Amino acid sequence: MSRRRADRVSAILTRVSGDGSIDAGSLAAEFGVSAATIRRDLQTLEDQKLLARTHGGAVAASPSHIELPVRYRTGRHREAKAAIARLAFDLLPHGPLTLGLTGGTTTHLLARLLATRVDLTVVTNAVNIAAELALLPRLKLIMTGGVTRTQSYELVGPIADRTLNGLHLQVAVIGVDGVSAAGGLTTHDDIEANTNATMLRRAAHVIVVADGSKIGRNCLATIAPLTSVAVLVTDPTADPAELAAIRLAGVTVVSSS
Repeated sequence: MSRRRADRVSAILTRVSGDGSIDAGSLAAEFGVSAATIRRDLQTLEDQKLLARTHGGAVAASPSHIELPVRYRTGRHREAKAAIARLAFDLLPHGPLTLGLTGGTTTHLLARLLATRVDLTVVTNAVNIAAELALLPRLKLIMTGGVTRTQSYELVGPIADRTLNGLHLQVAVIGVDGVSAAGGLTTHDDIEANTNATMLRRAAHVIVVADGSKIGRNCLATIAPLTSVAVLVTDPTADPAELAAIRLAGVTVVSSS
């Protein structure tokens, strides 16, 4: 899928999630494409059960929050995520480093910044991150193995967990779908949560990256409590009251400008 189409589809999903329904003609005019193009986009999303088509448009698939596949999340909050990734990169210690990366759009953006590092070993369960790093000659890459989750491009389950349990990480950067003082770190899938929790436990220092839309959100599956986290990196759109509560739990909160 082209970047332009991915951005358009991401915007369509954001719109239908917020408004409940969308009109194909209005979308075509807004994006400067034909009605046939919009209909193809809507059909693709309906095939993935992300919305339901109607005569002239579409409605949300369900009233509950839907986990968007990674390829549709790339365009959401892109500038905020890029700033968070740069800040997380600056927080990494200098010198030889063993770094764990879970899947996620922000951790993927962080991975793209690692080309300038030397003496770096990266452990990841994310297929797209591994593909990004595999050709970097000065970097050692370790993949976990496991069963692929198509929504997140992550390898999860017992095989991934066994690999991680045999490793020691100096730093792990964890992507999440929700983080709150009450619920800790959460995501949509319980098996993915367990594998991410395993990586987190194997790390001496844990950095969580989450844009402001995820602050205060609690998703289905718990990854870990906030007591496991050293630093949360977010952006200025995050709810100040929630960030204050997260700080009270002992987490250092760092925000991009």
